Amino acid sequence: MKVLKTALLFLMCVSFSFSCKEGVKEVRVLKLAHGLPPSHSVHLGLLYMNERLKELSGGKMSMDIYSSAQLGSENQCIELLQIGSLDITKVSSAALEGFADPFKVFGIPYLFRSREQFFEVLDGSVGKQILGSTEPYWFRGLAYFDSGARSFYTVNKQIRTPEDLKGLKIRVQKSPIAVEMMKTFGGSATPVDWGELYTALQSNVVDGAENNTPSVTTAFHHEVVKYYSVNEHTMCPDVIIISLATWQKLTEQERNWLRQAADAAAIYQRKLWAEQEKQSLEEMEAHGVEIIYPDKQPFMDAAAPMIERFKNDPVFHDLIDQIQNTHEKDN
Repeated sequence: MKVLKTALLFLMCVSFSFSCKEGVKEVRVLKLAHGLPPSHSVHLGLLYMNERLKELSGGKMSMDIYSSAQLGSENQCIELLQIGSLDITKVSSAALEGFADPFKVFGIPYLFRSREQFFEVLDGSVGKQILGSTEPYWFRGLAYFDSGARSFYTVNKQIRTPEDLKGLKIRVQKSPIAVEMMKTFGGSATPVDWGELYTALQSNVVDGAENNTPSVTTAFHHEVVKYYSVNEHTMCPDVIIISLATWQKLTEQERNWLRQAADAAAIYQRKLWAEQEKQSLEEMEAHGVEIIYPDKQPFMDAAAPMIERFKNDPVFHDLIDQIQNTHEKDN
């Protein structure tokens, strides 16, 4: 709490600041914080975003970027955005489910059937609609970064069908949708903080977890699990969000610069992510983790009732219909 208060006091003093360079030109400096390490593709993508922002604005705008949770967790950074003490942050879409219902669609298993369809949705009108859905909570989305597809990894048991999950304790994100997904597949969703998951896997407090491949290797979970099953049940993007207080103070020109820089960074980061995924799979195999490519159809069949339940909900019907129509158009 003391660290957060110190960070808050610091941010209140410097957030959304102007600085002078060479005694002539005023520069709008936005403060951005996130929880990932400097080597992560997200951080590299944000550095690229800053460079593009400087180029587009002719040096009139830039960002100070704080990585590795220096200014707090995802939830703490969201709180700082809401009160206008931080300008921009990066969070998982799962962290936004509690604010705006549209973000819940990313947690519905197998709603997205391909990466191509997924990106077309993100980059189209549906994606923009979802980005704007958090405005009542004093922040809005700028762009989506790739966070890959989430799959199951386990300590002692191979996962080839949903039946293999029965009786297993699987760590999922703190998301009601993720908990429902595990129930649908027959497993037991077990809440464990991310920072404690390595020990939980090592001591068999949980039998496994689900995540993308870079998360497994950067957290060294591949040291304590034996199997990674590439069933790719959900695609939950990372989201770059900006404080509404900051957004409202920007001129239309500054907003355009920021949008263009964020869009360019999203394209750049997605390329880095693809490379990181490949490297992570190779690293797992080098540590003796067996990579399994199960038939996805049984998982899709198990998820179908969950998709239909959400589609029959008036809150989600139109949104899911638009997503599925995109899929039909693409295929």
